[in-house]
Amino acid sequence: MSTDTILIVEDNDMLREGLREMLTFEGFATLGARNGAEALELMKSVLPQLIVSDVTMPVMDGYEFFNAVRARMEWIPIPFLFLTARAEPAEVRIGKNLGADDYLVKPINRIELVSIIRSRLVRSRQVQVGQLQQAYRASLTALANAIELRDPSFSGHIERITVYSLILAEFIGWTQYLVENLRFGAILHDIGKIHIPESILLKRSPYTNEEWQEIKLHPVTGSEMIKGIRILAEAAPVVRSHHERWDGTGYPDGLSGLNIPYGARIVAVADAFDAMTSARHYNIRREPQSAYEEIVYLAGKHYDPSVVTAFKKAWDSNRIQAVLQKS
Repeated sequence: MSTDTILIVEDNDMLREGLREMLTFEGFATLGARNGAEALELMKSVLPQLIVSDVTMPVMDGYEFFNAVRARMEWIPIPFLFLTARAEPAEVRIGKNLGADDYLVKPINRIELVSIIRSRLVRSRQVQVGQLQQAYRASLTALANAIELRDPSFSGHIERITVYSLILAEFIGWTQYLVENLRFGAILHDIGKIHIPESILLKRSPYTNEEWQEIKLHPVTGSEMIKGIRILAEAAPVVRSHHERWDGTGYPDGLSGLNIPYGARIVAVADAFDAMTSARHYNIRREPQSAYEEIVYLAGKHYDPSVVTAFKKAWDSNRIQAVLQKS
């Protein structure tokens, strides 16, 4: 059974109730209104997931109603379908030019109408998920950038690491689902550093053994921070393991080879390249070509050979250099 509510706006009582009965049979919840004004009153208390509206109605016609719906920011995402007997090409153009999701001409059979409604609802949910992911990415990037504010030498690091990682995933051939988890992992890979005191994080002299041990905890701290958040849970292994090395000499768990999560192996290469090509208080910036050669040399030692192969392809395609030039 669907939990979606469909608002039917139609001044013909028999047709309106017939549509409601048909859609109720298909598992939808329904609301009915005789005109746009009545529909707007209903929407103050109940928000439909989709609207089906006639055009010619008393008090407020379909076009006026459509404009009133789209004038409210919170109502803009609601799919809006015109279902009307006005089949003239000029009328159809008006409806579509307004930005309605569809302009359907009566009579329309039940199967076709239900199919269109379901497809529009699916598309609406896809858009909502995409918008939610964008909002998450923006919020997480802002949170991760809080670390950069503590150390100006990290300026732009999060954005570059993320872009490098996504480029490498593209050359490896990852699916979109995997790429989204990688994106979150790249954005948040150093989030655990937010708990490191600035006296250590910004220190110019060599770290003591105790300080180094505290720094090496940041992947664990970061993964613990996000593993309980459903949308971020699959990115937690990337955060925890991005300092592991192919030969097992990394931290925090001393993982090696294929035991290191694949996303972490990708971020490791992206992170290392950005660190080498950035001016930091603890190292001198290297030329991109020198950093590239270092990554290639360490394939099979520090880095997954398959990721380095993707890195070489991205380098040969000038994709890596383009990110550097832009930043």
